[in-house]
Amino acid sequence: MKLNPYLNFDGNAEKAFQFYQSVFGGELFIQKMGSAPGTEGLSEEEKNLAMHVSIPIGDGQFLMASDCIKSQGHTLVNGNNNYISVSPDSREEAERIFNGLSEGGKIEMPLEDMFWGDYFGSFQDKFGTFWMINYANQQPNL
Repeated sequence: MKLNPYLNFDGNAEKAFQFYQSVFGGELFIQKMGSAPGTEGLSEEEKNLAMHVSIPIGDGQFLMASDCIKSQGHTLVNGNNNYISVSPDSREEAERIFNGLSEGGKIEMPLEDMFWGDYFGSFQDKFGTFWMINYANQQPNL
């Protein structure tokens, strides 16, 4: 099973994903609303919104999103009820991802060693998305 987080944005999904790509790398895929059948009635502005945008973030997993279309009754409500939790393979990678994605955002918990043994931090990025970065210092015995 693979888990692919899917985000909604208020007209800036493409910009957000260009930022995310600068941290995670990978090929950016963007499909605009205007390329879909039945979108002839959308304004030019809405036709240029992201219908689907994605970047690879791991082994067969993708971070995906789209923009909300106000004329279709879609509205974005930012909230802290959802986080994207990333589990990097090293402390160095945890620091790189945390520092890159939190730039311009609001840090909730600085990245540091936690009482439960992991290297953890959380923040809201400059696009309103909430993230948790968690590196397991002690790899589990299998």
